Amino acid sequence: MTSTQTVSTQGAHSLNAPDITVSARALFGIDTDLEVPAFSTGSAYVPDIDPSYKFDPDTTLAILAGFAFNRRVMIQGYHGTGKSTHIEQVAARLNWPCIRVNLDSHISRIDLIGKDAIVLQDGKQVTAFREGILPWALQSPVAIVFDEYDAGRPDVMFVIQRVLEVEGKLTLLDQNKVIRPHPFFRLFATANTIGLGDTTGLYHGTQQINQGQMDRWSIVATLNYLSAETETSIVLAKLPDYQTEAGKKTVEAMVALADLTRAALSPGIFPPSCRRAR
Repeated sequence: MTSTQTVSTQGAHSLNAPDITVSARALFGIDTDLEVPAFSTGSAYVPDIDPSYKFDPDTTLAILAGFAFNRRVMIQGYHGTGKSTHIEQVAARLNWPCIRVNLDSHISRIDLIGKDAIVLQDGKQVTAFREGILPWALQSPVAIVFDEYDAGRPDVMFVIQRVLEVEGKLTLLDQNKVIRPHPFFRLFATANTIGLGDTTGLYHGTQQINQGQMDRWSIVATLNYLSAETETSIVLAKLPDYQTEAGKKTVEAMVALADLTRAALSPGIFPPSCRRAR
């Protein structure tokens, strides 16, 4: 004989809500008077701070709007531009728990929602519902980031659709339960395309996203490759040993080479062949 119950999970933060406000100008060095809620202490789910991280002003404002005003924010851009890291570093400075979920082709509805499992409790077999990542995050002051949003399976994407509304409740059909979102639950996503699929030939495997779902994202910001000067300053901040005149020239040459490589891989342009260099 088995009984059924729901297994509770560890809380994301010792505080149930942000207890301080911080200045975006002072914390991120951007030109705005925006005040953002934050936690005075961290938790195991708060990302580590990268002290040398350089923030893109427009992208930072979009992410901060998501945290401050409970907006659903998608960051779109080329690969390797730091979309997910940008969200993580903003969350780290706000002490806001942040969980990243990679929407690869193996992520299923069960992974997001949860499933029944038989466990031993007090020597008895108990059928317990183990919540997936989405119900757990929805009930907590957590920022969940769906990476590779445009690579998710269509049947899985519709699980997320209702949650995209600010007051969107999640219905667990197996449990006859409706979950109301925590007031400080936040939702972000990153993608290489904007829901139209791979139109460039660079991102094979991405899906077209239902435009009704895309319309539910409050803010869609673009983060592409930074200017050469900005990239040089980022590399120098990461590598203090190169903060010399000779080191700076080396880094500038590296960034110039990276720019040439990206230009060669742009849509409609063939990469240079090594044979042509002979």
